[in-house]
Amino acid sequence: MLFKQKHLEGIKAGTISVAFRKWKKLTANAGSLIKTSVGVIKIISVKDISLNEITDTEAKKAGFATAQALINLLESQKEGLIYKIEVAFDSEDPRIELRENVTLEEEEFETLKATLENLDKFSKVGKWTTKTLQVIQENPKMKAADLAVKAKKEKEWLKLNIRKLKGLGLTISHEPGYTLSPRGEEYLRLISQ
Repeated sequence: MLFKQKHLEGIKAGTISVAFRKWKKLTANAGSLIKTSVGVIKIISVKDISLNEITDTEAKKAGFATAQALINLLESQKEGLIYKIEVAFDSEDPRIELRENVTLEEEEFETLKATLENLDKFSKVGKWTTKTLQVIQENPKMKAADLAVKAKKEKEWLKLNIRKLKGLGLTISHEPGYTLSPRGEEYLRLISQ
């Protein structure tokens, strides 16, 4: 489940407690935890509703000025059911601590290296992990579309796979683009020795 950055910040601040989505198939479950750029968001409850149940009060809880603004957005989307999703900030992102860890002991380094080699091994495009880290290092905060051109990859493929690197604490997402985390910088330094 994706959120706009301003909505994520509202959820973390406690000013947004509801999200509305129009889906053909339900893609969120009560109790689920979602890692985001502001931390971990918890799905409290999910229920299907009709458009006429959306009030100005509910819309404001979702970060919209009026119910009509939210309804217009939902009506502009393709067919599906409308879901009201209660959300709350759960915790800080555990990847933050991981990405700040620059002391890669030999065993940890070898484990990380093996994980990246496996990502390369099972990829349809061959070895990509180190090349992608290097492209990010050389082009900090470059828009994903431009970075994809530099990396000679499709934009959506690149974004999906950079998330895998982020999950290992190697990259940091920005608006726009990416940078290497201190851990990512250290990993590249160690493999170049």
